[in-house]
Amino acid sequence: MKDQNYDLIHALQMSLQHIWQLETYIADADARGDTELATWFRKIQENNRKAGEQGKRMLISRLQEEMS
Repeated sequence: MKDQNYDLIHALQMSLQHIWQLETYIADADARGDTELATWFRKIQENNRKAGEQGKRMLISRLQEEMS
């Protein structure tokens, strides 16, 4: 039987990994002077931050419910 939180944990991990990876892409775009691309990467990064925070809150809530 698959753990009910596995998909949530995996999606959360992917969001957090993308935040980290985008740092490299942003630095590369900045180094080339491509502010349009760097800005776009930052927007994606911010969306991943929001999704990560949302996922963490959901996971905490679900784990607390399981412990009750």
